[in-house]
Amino acid sequence: MWSIARLRGRPIVAVVRLTGVIGPLGPWRGGLSLAGLAPTLERAFSLGGVKAVAVAVNSPGGSPVQSSLIAKRIRALAAEKKLPVYTFAEDVAASGGYWLATAGDEIFADESSVIGSIGVISTGFGFQDLLQRLGVERRIHTAGPRKSMLDPFRPENAEDVARLEALQRDIHDGFKAQVRNSRGTRLKGDDGTLFSGEFWTGRRALELGLIDGIGDLRSVMRARFGEKVRFRVVGAPTGWLRRRLGLAAPEEWARDLLAAAEERALWARFGL
Repeated sequence: MWSIARLRGRPIVAVVRLTGVIGPLGPWRGGLSLAGLAPTLERAFSLGGVKAVAVAVNSPGGSPVQSSLIAKRIRALAAEKKLPVYTFAEDVAASGGYWLATAGDEIFADESSVIGSIGVISTGFGFQDLLQRLGVERRIHTAGPRKSMLDPFRPENAEDVARLEALQRDIHDGFKAQVRNSRGTRLKGDDGTLFSGEFWTGRRALELGLIDGIGDLRSVMRARFGEKVRFRVVGAPTGWLRRRLGLAAPEEWARDLLAAAEERALWARFGL
């Protein structure tokens, strides 16, 4: 009984891992989204005896909407439960991954972690010349003159590009506001540097005030809560079919391959 009481008296830190591309990637590949993470976050902040929540981030980014929603939910739960949140960048916390990291009261990273990429990107292809060579006629009918904006089978239109850039500026402004609200006076770089879309190692990110220290989850939490701190990893349950068989329905294979290519491209931007 004495040993059980002693164990129960040890501080508990809940650990949540946010790994992968942010946003929906298909029913079999997953992707980080608020809908998928909400139950996990609720459990982490509701553990009995929990003293803090540690969030391990390893993400090259993805959806700005899901990045914002997840970060907001973490901050809302932290305020509701009156618990500190510490975020830890692993290989990469860039773009939307860094947005997630800013949900922490303090951010830590390894010296070689990739941090930053505070910007917005949109990529695509233009196939209009290929269609001409193949003798294929593009036919499109819309109700609304802007419905076919940035159609990859038509020549790029300057007005469409201007609208896209305006949209990107709005999203970028929201990203910058999130970073400023989270980091405040800890930021040490000028806006032209911090918000250029550039990314850095953990060491340089510390100099710029994008993180608070160099360290890993286990070491930092032991320094804060003592050597006897207990870690409780809280994760989402895995579906039975995926867990037992690892199989996807045949009709999902093509979408899964496309999602994998998109995911690989996001990681590759950071040399990973």
